[in-house]
Amino acid sequence: MSETQKASDLFIECLEAEGVEYIFGVPGEENLDFLESLSKSGKIKLILTRHEQGAGFMAATYGRHTGKTGVFLATLGPGATNMVTAVAYSQLGGMPTLAITGQKPIKKSKQGRFQILDVVAMMSPITKYAHQLASADNIPSRVREAIRLAEEEKPGAVHLEFPEDIAEEQTSSRPIPASLARRPSAEEKAVRQAVLAIEGAKAPILVIGAGANRKMTGRMLRQLIDKTGIPFVTTQMGKGVVDERHPLFLGCAALSAGDFVHRAIQDADCIVNIGHDVIEKPPFFMHADGPTVIHVSTRTAEVDPVYFPHIEVIGDISNAIYQIKEDIVPQGRWDVRRMLEYRAAEVAHTAPLAADTRFPIFPPHLVAQVRGAMPEDGIICLDNGVYKIWFARGYSAYLPNTVLLDNALATMGAGLPSAMMSSMLYPDRKVMAICGDGGFMMNSQEMETAVRLGLNLTVLILRDDAYGMIRWKQANMGFADFGLTYGNPDFVKYAESYGAIGHRVTSSEHLTDLLAHCLATPGVHLIDCPVDYTENDQILNHDIKRLSKEL
Repeated sequence: MSETQKASDLFIECLEAEGVEYIFGVPGEENLDFLESLSKSGKIKLILTRHEQGAGFMAATYGRHTGKTGVFLATLGPGATNMVTAVAYSQLGGMPTLAITGQKPIKKSKQGRFQILDVVAMMSPITKYAHQLASADNIPSRVREAIRLAEEEKPGAVHLEFPEDIAEEQTSSRPIPASLARRPSAEEKAVRQAVLAIEGAKAPILVIGAGANRKMTGRMLRQLIDKTGIPFVTTQMGKGVVDERHPLFLGCAALSAGDFVHRAIQDADCIVNIGHDVIEKPPFFMHADGPTVIHVSTRTAEVDPVYFPHIEVIGDISNAIYQIKEDIVPQGRWDVRRMLEYRAAEVAHTAPLAADTRFPIFPPHLVAQVRGAMPEDGIICLDNGVYKIWFARGYSAYLPNTVLLDNALATMGAGLPSAMMSSMLYPDRKVMAICGDGGFMMNSQEMETAVRLGLNLTVLILRDDAYGMIRWKQANMGFADFGLTYGNPDFVKYAESYGAIGHRVTSSEHLTDLLAHCLATPGVHLIDCPVDYTENDQILNHDIKRLSKEL
């Protein structure tokens, strides 16, 4: 007879076999068997957080950086409901995660419905896979299936519920090793059709989206751009796939429409849309008599009223770009000078704004300051707020996954945990969380976790004492200024209460000095930086659209 072991021990063995390094979370009574088994693991480290949402954001960021599944843990009921935002963040953002929740015994119960929710039903609409483990013997197959689904394109969230009585069962089952799976290559005839369309165009352009970032296509794209001279733009989640210092970079589609970058796209008669993901705001809108659109992705296009591509090249994105690059012949009739003029106009418009040293700090100047302070491989992790638009437009990304912003769920509260995970993964790189005061306070308790873990991290809080993004929208829509302002703690004292180091900006020059000091000094630093958002509406909604239209 085969030797048996406790089901929770087997679960941990299965996770070890999958290469799991960390489990983030807040355990509860229903996780205690699992927790004991985890304590005996020599391969997986428990990262105890102060809220399940922070654990989930860390796990998602692990998935984004590595392509491997980030694992996070919660108990039943309120622990599971606290997970939901982070699960949705992973699912929409294409970040592989496994959420594990406990549950009361399912074979008999002495507590009625106390704390019991149908967590699997709750998770099903926002995951790729949600399953209750009802038998210890099935743990290996369910773990393997969950992680396979989490990591295959499009990556996302999966969920396993592990009831107490199943966790203590005995089983002789063993982990199932991962199979060797390769993504299919793009079909040769589809590549040929795409090449013919590009060669036949007068002004082609590349649009780099979230899917291109996930699969690290930067090398092939850079070779295609350098060979052909075709310019490129990015979506917010495509930033950094190709170095944005490249002379053919035309900008990031940070606003919905009417920016300089949108005018450049409108000048194209052939758009090569690489890694398009419908979770992002469309960087362009198709219409019946518009340019030819080529969809290059691992999956066929989801057609909607503004996106119905003419040619689809489906398969591994990097391989598809390689095939296009090898086949294409640059054409002398291509003329992209007008597109480059739009980019030059954007740079000219931004330069005096970025040089404005007023206090409180002006957003374009703040972006320039941060870019000047961060090294080439430094990582900034943005929470969600109006400053995200300023950084998407004005912060040049040099390498993939060095600008982590969420343009999918676009949730507040993710910036600090995301930066914490980045610092854990890359301890030799400079990492900065950039948060509005509203978003920071939604998960500020994770400052304790960051200090406890001994991370080197700078947390830049942009303080306007209001929910600035919604206030901007409120003004733009002609509504009165109402219901969006609040008070804040003394952030310097708040940081110090956690054992971090607090700083308060008093001028533009002081910000320069503080950024340099914090990035060069070990420990967790918090910078309280007052910002001036009074011109958001004028610049973003009026000036940019007027100037670009005049061109």
